[in-house]
Amino acid sequence: MDANSMAILILLGSFFLMVFLRFPIAYAVALSSVFCLLYQGHNLTTICQQMVKGISSFSLMAVPFFITMGCLMGSGGISEKLIALANACVGWMRGGMAMVNIVASYFFGGISGSAAADTASLGSILIPMMVDQGYDDDFSTAVTITSSCEGLLVPPSHNMVIYATTAGGISVGSLFLAGYIPGALLAVSLMIGSYIISVKRNYPKGEKFSIINLIKQLSVSFWALAAVLIVVFGVVGGVFTATESAAVAVIYSLIVSVFVYRGLDWKGVWRVLGDCVDTLSIVMILIATSSIFGFCLTQLHVPVLAASAITGVTNNPIILALLLNLILLVLGCIMDMAPIILIATPILLPIATSIGLDPIQFGIMVVLNCGIGLLTPPVGAVLFIGSAVAKVPMERVVKATLPFYLCMIITLLLITFIPAVSMWLPNVLGGMAK
Repeated sequence: MDANSMAILILLGSFFLMVFLRFPIAYAVALSSVFCLLYQGHNLTTICQQMVKGISSFSLMAVPFFITMGCLMGSGGISEKLIALANACVGWMRGGMAMVNIVASYFFGGISGSAAADTASLGSILIPMMVDQGYDDDFSTAVTITSSCEGLLVPPSHNMVIYATTAGGISVGSLFLAGYIPGALLAVSLMIGSYIISVKRNYPKGEKFSIINLIKQLSVSFWALAAVLIVVFGVVGGVFTATESAAVAVIYSLIVSVFVYRGLDWKGVWRVLGDCVDTLSIVMILIATSSIFGFCLTQLHVPVLAASAITGVTNNPIILALLLNLILLVLGCIMDMAPIILIATPILLPIATSIGLDPIQFGIMVVLNCGIGLLTPPVGAVLFIGSAVAKVPMERVVKATLPFYLCMIITLLLITFIPAVSMWLPNVLGGMAK
């Protein structure tokens, strides 16, 4: 075995060993990189240089702003208003509360950008409501956790910013536009699955549809939804960059949460900012340590070797696309979302582009694959949060989620093999999204 192969073995072998030993992912990434650099005889100052380089990006400044915006809006009393809006839209259907859950997640996801925040905020309200109305607790939890993944696709999403930065040269505005239709498609897919189960189990309907009530709830929820409009249309319209739009959205979210909805007082604002710092520290440490890992991968030509190995299996683009999805799904079972984006993107993106996938389309595939990974054991963070919020054993939640996994996989395949699902909006508004 030559020195290059041995270095790759040390890097990847030690990384996966530490992952399976349940090391914190940032430690696993950093330590495996250190072992690799020591073996190669590099000066350890390279570690500090690459960590600083990894987080010294103007685009990444949007990440803390989006996280802060989501925390402020999520704690500012908007959950109940979005639930009421969703109920006015779809509550009249069979299994109406399940539909409300899914649509509310679409609205809330566009504000928080976090599946975990969606599950914790909406789940704590909707799961007890569904159970009180006669829905099974495991079904209610399954609907909540799967629909929370819509928020990863619906902009603004800090994970999309991380992908755009990692992939290099990709418009954040185009990525934001690309997420809307896949997010809606995922919602429709989950609603179809929920409707079939609701009819089979004879779950109740809600109140009859009322256009007056819908208009009323829209007027109440407008201030919350306007935050998304500020970010997306501001970026797409070229009014400001993604980072600038995120900063504006934070100020707007603060005003709405404190003065309009009055869900937060100033003491609550400081508490929310403390939570933001906790979340942001995790994300930024991951980005910094993943930069070292990426440096090692590049130095060892791992992306080129991986591309050659995968394309050596077959030249069929359909099979290669399925293989890319399979790799991401397996990684999702053992790693969290941000590390997958940071580590897998440099390796898999060249393969994706070689078979004709647009980098933006592949970005949506990566995000949805990672979202599914959040629902799969043993790491599935959202799965654990949903189980804890509902106080339902995880085994029952996984079993109840099986039909919804199928809905999500169908959506993933449609995104993979029908480029227009994710590319239509960016192509139509491509001249605006920069």
